[in-house]
Amino acid sequence: MDCKLAVSLMHDYLDNDLSNPQQLELQKHLLDCADCRNYFEKLEHTDMLLFSLTHHATKPSDDLTDRIMGMLPQPKTQKVWVKWVRNHPALTAVAMFLVVMLFSTISFWSQDNQLVVKSDEFEKLVIEGDTVIIPPDQIITGDITVENGKAKVYGQVNGNLTVIDGELFQASTAHIAGQVKDIDRAMDWIWYKISTLFTDVAYR
Repeated sequence: MDCKLAVSLMHDYLDNDLSNPQQLELQKHLLDCADCRNYFEKLEHTDMLLFSLTHHATKPSDDLTDRIMGMLPQPKTQKVWVKWVRNHPALTAVAMFLVVMLFSTISFWSQDNQLVVKSDEFEKLVIEGDTVIIPPDQIITGDITVENGKAKVYGQVNGNLTVIDGELFQASTAHIAGQVKDIDRAMDWIWYKISTLFTDVAYR
């Protein structure tokens, strides 16, 4: 047991809310760790002081009450939330991933609409302004990605062609061996990023 977990269990231990195995594990940790033992003794002393004050006939001063309340453990509702995160690590990871993807998407859509072209055979492409042209006499091997622009295909692509936030034109002479993806909406962009991420992980 590490010190963080031990500290989080001390309050439950004092409230007698721990199972027998957890109590034994915490007691063993306190025997081995002097820092946690000192912290537990202070916490136990505070708990006893609070108990004596609440059962004493005289009313404590407001200042003393504020100090004691400040030393109390966090409310049970926060502990329940922390326990839920610990008990559901997979769901927590998925939620964090979706939050990161959401902020990434917002960042993406707020960027300048600058043309971005990705290809292993970039030299065979013709770029005119925001238009990427695959000439009829060219054979492109590998995937092509065009962002914030137009793609005009007259030749052959032996791979996938993805156009993000743009337009795609295929001539009658065009031949694309792989998949053709035209992404122009936020949800499509999120799904594209997720699928690309898992594909990259699978091939590493």
